[in-house]
Amino acid sequence: MAGTYRPSRPPSVFARRLGRARSGTEGVLDELRGVILSGEAAPGVPIPLDEIAQALGVSQIPVREALKTLIGEGLVDHRPRGGYTVARITVAELAELYVVRGTLEQAALAAALPLASAADHAEARTAHEALDDALARGDMAAYHRASRRFHLALVAPARMHRLQRMLESAWNITEPYRPMSQLSDAGRAGLHADHAAMLAAFVSGDAEALLREAIEHHEDLRRAVAALPSDPALFADP
Repeated sequence: MAGTYRPSRPPSVFARRLGRARSGTEGVLDELRGVILSGEAAPGVPIPLDEIAQALGVSQIPVREALKTLIGEGLVDHRPRGGYTVARITVAELAELYVVRGTLEQAALAAALPLASAADHAEARTAHEALDDALARGDMAAYHRASRRFHLALVAPARMHRLQRMLESAWNITEPYRPMSQLSDAGRAGLHADHAAMLAAFVSGDAEALLREAIEHHEDLRRAVAALPSDPALFADP
């Protein structure tokens, strides 16, 4: 009917966060993955192809191709006639992924420590300082980024690229949930104390201490994840 008011749909988080992509599917893929891993697009949030294509200045074809890749990475779900959404997993699956992360990290740390250089020690210290700063400011988004940087700095000297890709893949799936942001200040302080102990063992070259501290850290993480409330808005049905 002429003159009928039709309220405009507010832009999605993807439309608000995306900028012009580099040409090709890879540029679109990097942009979409970045929004999902930032935690700003919560699990279950719809991913509107038309808005994304317009925001990136591309057709829907590279957007669809990028989404296919993200489905393979476990970051996006797709249902026929239901569209694309940020992937949702169960609480049990989240806990399982932390077990996978811990197992992979143990293997990489054991190989990395004998090969770590002064430059590797410096990168780990810098990442830990970023953790300190984010914790002091209460910036949980920065804390998650710095935590990932710190853990990857410890395993990077192993140069085990396939293992590191598997570790990062498991990390990516857990990232949108940002479970550490839901912990108490005391809980985060405990995990940060683990980080400090891991850094000291890494820099001193104490393999036994590093692996022991890493095991304890992942056990602390496992307990923290197990204690998270099951928010039906975030987690899939079991």
